Amino acid sequence: MRKRWVVLTPEELVRQHLIHYLHEDKGYPLSLMAVEKGLKVNGMNRRTDLVIYNAQLKPLMIAECKAPEVKISGSTFDQAARYNLSLQVPYLLITNGMEHFCCSVDLQEGKVNYLKSIPLFTEL
Repeated sequence: MRKRWVVLTPEELVRQHLIHYLHEDKGYPLSLMAVEKGLKVNGMNRRTDLVIYNAQLKPLMIAECKAPEVKISGSTFDQAARYNLSLQVPYLLITNGMEHFCCSVDLQEGKVNYLKSIPLFTEL
């Protein structure tokens, strides 16, 4: 997808599997995914693992990938939430390849609703 070779770290393996799953099983177009998208958070340069866009190129979802041995914790969600200060997406997805958490974010109310599964692209 990146059209270049990258080192296959455990986190990269999780990211590649997630991209394949989202595309093949959930209908997410590869053309609307950005890997390691750069952004500024509180004046500092950061990179999201994966950003999903809609057809109008508005960001819809941030996906944060961790290596399988990394336990998903509150700090993982905090990292995605900090990135969302910049992108303002309605969905966050956190995975280590073994556990997956997806939530919708009500930006107006500041509320998070955990979903039972990752939605289809057409449901975003």
